[in-house]
Amino acid sequence: MNKDAFENKLAGIQVAEPDDLDLEMLDAADSESDAGTITYEQLKDEMEYSGKISLRLPRTLHKELSEGAKREGVSLNQYAVYKLAK
Repeated sequence: MNKDAFENKLAGIQVAEPDDLDLEMLDAADSESDAGTITYEQLKDEMEYSGKISLRLPRTLHKELSEGAKREGVSLNQYAVYKLAK
């Protein structure tokens, strides 16, 4: 369907007047605070970093990290994050 056909089809749809429930919901939406909303740019920035990375390590370093994690009683991921944060 092309754009003109779509717009003609939309124009043919009758618009219903809002009922009491619609008006109540619109009033509730108007009174809500936008304090928790973020802009598209902020969302894009947040989504850019998934929190996941993939690394290729020498086997000796992998072994050292794994042994350190076992000694500390934590997962390899937790131990690596701890070491990177230092």
